[in-house]
Amino acid sequence: MRKKNYKGRVTKRYLPKCNDICRTYDPIMTAYADLVSKMEEVEEFRCNVYLEGLTEGDYTTDFLVKMKDGTFMVRECVYRSRITKPMHYKLLELSRSYWLHRGIVDWGCVINEKK
Repeated sequence: MRKKNYKGRVTKRYLPKCNDICRTYDPIMTAYADLVSKMEEVEEFRCNVYLEGLTEGDYTTDFLVKMKDGTFMVRECVYRSRITKPMHYKLLELSRSYWLHRGIVDWGCVINEKK
């Protein structure tokens, strides 16, 4: 989950199941985008989906994935070292409740490998 107008380093790529240019901001997002684009059960996905109507600010969710059976799943990418930080925890919980309120119950985090 990032600010809507994030000014960090970005990698732009075209991926088969992504409807738009896939913009990734870190190696976790890049690796997960590659994984999702190769999954058979995925119909399409979007990166950096704007969360409209948040009072806390303008944020985007990392991945909104539409499955072939018509269901959706949401994934947020986060580094293991940052997951326990209060602000990151608050933003992840905000994302989870936002999507739950919209009927998407398959929500999860993508975390980097333990070293």
